[in-house]
Amino acid sequence: MNTPPSALPLNLMALFPLILLAASAVVVMLAAAFYRHPRPVMMLTLAGLVLSFASLFLSRGVGSRQVTALLVLDHYALFFMGLIVAATFVVAVLCYRYFGGDESRHEALYILLLLAALGGGVLVASSHFASFLLGLELLSISLFVLIAYPRFTEWPLEAGIKYLILAGFSSGLLLFGMALVYAQLGTMQFAKIGTMLAAPDQVLELYGLAGLALIVTGVGFKLALVPFHMWTPDVYEGAPAPITAFIATVSKGAMLALLLRYFLVAGAYQSQPITLALSLVAVMTILIGNLLALLQDNVKRILAYSSIAQLGYLLVGFLAYGGLAIEAVAYYLTAYFVTMLGAFGVVTVLSGGLNDGSDGVAERDSDRLADYAGLFWHRPWLAGIFTAMLLSLAGIPLTMGFIGKFYILTAGVEASLWIPVVALVVGSAIGLYYYLRIIAAMCVHDPKAGSVPEAKFAGTASLAESVTLAALTFLLIGLGVYPTLLIQLLETTVVHLAGVPEFLALTGSL
Repeated sequence: MNTPPSALPLNLMALFPLILLAASAVVVMLAAAFYRHPRPVMMLTLAGLVLSFASLFLSRGVGSRQVTALLVLDHYALFFMGLIVAATFVVAVLCYRYFGGDESRHEALYILLLLAALGGGVLVASSHFASFLLGLELLSISLFVLIAYPRFTEWPLEAGIKYLILAGFSSGLLLFGMALVYAQLGTMQFAKIGTMLAAPDQVLELYGLAGLALIVTGVGFKLALVPFHMWTPDVYEGAPAPITAFIATVSKGAMLALLLRYFLVAGAYQSQPITLALSLVAVMTILIGNLLALLQDNVKRILAYSSIAQLGYLLVGFLAYGGLAIEAVAYYLTAYFVTMLGAFGVVTVLSGGLNDGSDGVAERDSDRLADYAGLFWHRPWLAGIFTAMLLSLAGIPLTMGFIGKFYILTAGVEASLWIPVVALVVGSAIGLYYYLRIIAAMCVHDPKAGSVPEAKFAGTASLAESVTLAALTFLLIGLGVYPTLLIQLLETTVVHLAGVPEFLALTGSL
């Protein structure tokens, strides 16, 4: 495709968020090479993320633009880029003290975070299988290293190896599926695939359907949907707490946003076998995720199975299709980002922290349920924040989780998805038990334990961590009590993706 010279400035403006993320990674890498000190490197990382977030408003002013055949920078992509950049900012703040602060050399960590965020940004803007794969691999390869970053400790290294093997396997399935779809249709652009499948004389042959099934399977591994969820609890437990927050939010959120775009634009939702398979996956994901969480005594594993169930809830909205469904998925995903970042933020603060050296730092996070016994009596503000996050995951009123779950439920009922809706209700009831179990452990007060030393809760939150957790809690409750601001934003950004013919008109000339 030949781009007119007059379109180049507008295309560059549309790409500003991605350009700034890439430039920030280069600047941080050079700063780390010439000045080995984590504080300025961390500050440069945060500055780059702030600039990238601010540039979203500039890109939005340009309007929806198809930049080559690979990327579409529309309001939908910009909204999810904003979520990814904001989540990366929170994780960068949480990483500083956790990885040793000024006493350690963890500058490379921030380069990897920026590259992973760049990969997530490319994913949500992808309109072609090539950019899909490039974004996915940039995100995944960065995550391999981030998970195993404390390389002298056993658990992160084991988790990194498991994620490497399973992510490599799922990427192979995705590649094979893309090849089969290309073999039949002769194109890798989502819009052209949608146009061809909409033709009355075009029917997917066996290997075309197999290609779609392989793509769904590969994505299922990335999203940890049942039965592709086996890696999740082990990786969540072994990975450093702030990196676990990054996996649970940025990695899954970027992939879900890409999947939603692909299914709408390519018309895959019109395939009855695919929608039936996804309905079955959604039901199994909700029920199995919640049931397995009941058996856990490790907080990170409980949150891992909870995240599996949460993705099942999102699939219910995903299957509903239409403006309300897209709005429901976007709102619930925003609530999911806030709650998971807040929950793992508390785990991060309470943990002694892991380091990249063998200097006696704790080899495990404070993730056992027993580690939280009596937290309310020693660190009430942390216990209060954790309680708010858990209640939001359970869908209790006055939190974002309640509004999001109500949205998903409404979209499912409107689309007559009765079995997934029933599974959602049953799963929510099961989930309430293990969330309350953690809250009850935090409120336990043993009179004989009055002299329990404060050292049991070793972590001490920095000012930046305290402000970050307070801001997440404010968003959680504020947008739960008054969700109109976010709803209005969604109505002017992501919902327009439901008008797929408009998108096809934008990309049809490619």
